[in-house]
Amino acid sequence: MHEKLKHTFALSDKGAKDMVKAFSACILHNLSLMVPVVLLYNLIGDLLGGGIPEGKSTFYIAGLAMALGLIMLTYYIQYNATFFATYVESGVRRLSLAEKLRKIPLSFFGKKDLSDLTTVLMADCATLEGGLSHWVPEFIGSLISTLLIAAGLFVFDWRMALASLWVLPVSFGIILATAGIMRIRQEKVTEVSIACSDGIQECLETLRDLKANNAEDGYLKGLDKKIKDVEKYTVIGELTNAVFHTCGRMVLKVGIATTVLAGGALLAGGEITLLTFFAFMILVSRVYDPLIAALDNLSAVIMIRNIQCRRMDEILSHPEQEGRSELTNRGYDIIFDHVGFSYECSSSLNSGETVLKDVSFTAKQGQVTALVGPSGGGKTTVSRLASRFWDIQKGKITVGGMDISKIEPETLMSLYSIVFQDVTLFNNTVMENIRLGRKDATDAEVLEAARLANVDESAEKLPDKWNTLIGENGCELSGGERQRISIARAFLKNAPIILLDEATASLDVENETLIQESLSRLIENKTVMIIAHRMRTVAGADKIVVLSEGTVAEQGSSDMLLKKDGIYARMVKLQTQSQNWAME
Repeated sequence: MHEKLKHTFALSDKGAKDMVKAFSACILHNLSLMVPVVLLYNLIGDLLGGGIPEGKSTFYIAGLAMALGLIMLTYYIQYNATFFATYVESGVRRLSLAEKLRKIPLSFFGKKDLSDLTTVLMADCATLEGGLSHWVPEFIGSLISTLLIAAGLFVFDWRMALASLWVLPVSFGIILATAGIMRIRQEKVTEVSIACSDGIQECLETLRDLKANNAEDGYLKGLDKKIKDVEKYTVIGELTNAVFHTCGRMVLKVGIATTVLAGGALLAGGEITLLTFFAFMILVSRVYDPLIAALDNLSAVIMIRNIQCRRMDEILSHPEQEGRSELTNRGYDIIFDHVGFSYECSSSLNSGETVLKDVSFTAKQGQVTALVGPSGGGKTTVSRLASRFWDIQKGKITVGGMDISKIEPETLMSLYSIVFQDVTLFNNTVMENIRLGRKDATDAEVLEAARLANVDESAEKLPDKWNTLIGENGCELSGGERQRISIARAFLKNAPIILLDEATASLDVENETLIQESLSRLIENKTVMIIAHRMRTVAGADKIVVLSEGTVAEQGSSDMLLKKDGIYARMVKLQTQSQNWAME
């Protein structure tokens, strides 16, 4: 049962056990509410029989006090088992999702956009938190306790029980029969909400370009339509739910009428006593109260089960990248041995496209291996596979003879320092952004890494120098300053393998010169793989690997490839022509 609950409601082991406790607490509380009804039944019986016997008044007073105490105790237990336990589980769930996202392959993120994942971590978790604290336990508790009470009513008098309870399957049948319609409506609300979030985020990120191209009005009209779609489909969804809920509630109310009619007929025929008639009238009003709540909760349970829980379970059940936590490499040569790879990304324009077909080459320790070639040839993919950001489908990649597919990714990453073209910085100080390279580094070590990366001169000019907050993604810095901080991280980490992905592609000549000086110091005696489009950047590499259409088209030194007069030679020729171009 615990495993079923875990999968159904995206729970942890403890959360599933706590959910069972919550069900039990709700059942006990609902049953405790029947104790005053039993006391009232006996009191009415005594009154109709000629009065309360001497000494029995104390029994009723004591019984009422005990009933109130029992109700308060069961409510306290229910509150702890539902609300407190659920809020603890909500924190565990968010951490579990974050931990899972940390361990699954980066290829998964190609299937999801940022707004979708943000919605799962924030909005879906919040909705599920409300569902598991309010709807699910109360629904299950009301359902089971009602079945237990119904069994007792049938034993008491099956005819009156049938007249009172026939509405239950009909009411629940209405909700269940229309659950598909409500689910479709809710999925549409989720879809347009994500589209609206995407639009707002895109607007904020591209506002400068929109202004520069006078495209604000057109874009905002499209964004306004997305906002109106959210409003429209939310209203439709709420109206649909309200109609079906109202129908279910109306059927339940009909049960009171049939109880009165059946009871009156049986009472007139002398088949039941007046006490039995009164007892059923009291019980019916008491039984229907939790059922009305259960009826409302049923649709909510169906929704979170089919939408929020399904989306979370998609993340939690995704295979992780696993492996040993011990490194067994001998040296740091990187060998690609007949590697094949394709993106399995349903949302990608290149869905299912084979990116690498049969790639084999060696990046030797102490040498610089440059990856060049036409756009789309697989250069960036090779660097991502070398660091196990993604897993290959065919062939083998080794580091110092160690198969990287059998090494836990975080353990493997201790061997790598990576400098990307698109630098990611945090809204923190310069010092702490560099310290990301090695969290336990001293201030002196951070400053030395910064000096090697030529960060010190620009940092000293900032208002608070090294303690200056640099804004979201380093928005207070120039492109060159941001890139040098990224290189300083690599210096601080001092890993034996360096991956450089277009580290100077978007920089001006002055910044490029400074960064190339930094990189020259960084790559000494390391295994270096560098991706670049500028041929002069890779001309001094020990080995050049030319990738074209997912295969190694050429490899060798620059002089060797120029003599071969192939793809590399043609790329050098074209770039030389473009550099010599001038306006006439």
